[in-house]
Order: sequence, then C-alpha cells, then structure tokens
Amino acid sequence: MTGVSGEESVSLDLLRQKMRDFAKERGWEPYHTPRNLLLALVGEMGELSEIFQWKGEVERGLPNWKEEEKVHLGEELSDVLLYLIQLSDSCNIDLGQVALRKLQLNAVKYPVSK
Repeated sequence: MTGVSGEESVSLDLLRQKMRDFAKERGWEPYHTPRNLLLALVGEMGELSEIFQWKGEVERGLPNWKEEEKVHLGEELSDVLLYLIQLSDSCNIDLGQVALRKLQLNAVKYPVSK
C-alpha cells in the first residue's frame, strides 16, 4: 500500500506541524488538552480494535483481506498515530527522541543473548 503523496517517508515533525496547523485553522487548540487528546486516542484505539475483533489470527501482510478493509485499517492506524503525535506535542514530549531512547533501554533490558 503506497502513501498518498508518493513520498518514501514522513517525519514525526512534519505530522506534528500539520496537526498544529489543522487544529489552529479550526480553532480547536483550546480543546486539545492532554486529557482530551488521550480520550480521543483511546476512542480511536477502540475503532482500530474493532477491525480485528472477529477475524481471529491475522497473517502478516493481510493476504486474505479485501482492499477496502486495508484502506479502512490504514485510516484507523492514521487516526491513532495522529492523536498520539498531538498528545505528545501537547505534553512537550519529543516522541521521536523518547522512542529512540526507549529502544536503547529495551536493548539493554532484552539483550540478543537472551
């Protein structure tokens, strides 16, 4: 599945700025508090979960899924990602940097030798 713009990668910074602009243009900033964004994220996680709810185990790559199911999945995954980025932004957390740090911590906690 390819992206809309055809770009190979999109940065978290670009998404964060686009979400800031999107909310500002609509006057939504006052409502985008950490609590509200977290609750919206949880709601979107519920919608994402519903897609898998009755499918049983799903193979990597979704070979048995219809194209419209994959599109719907992509939309819900995007909603989750965008709310997560907004939540981290509203908390002044650099999500990319803390994710890299967490990977380093996990490498120490779960070394290859285990």
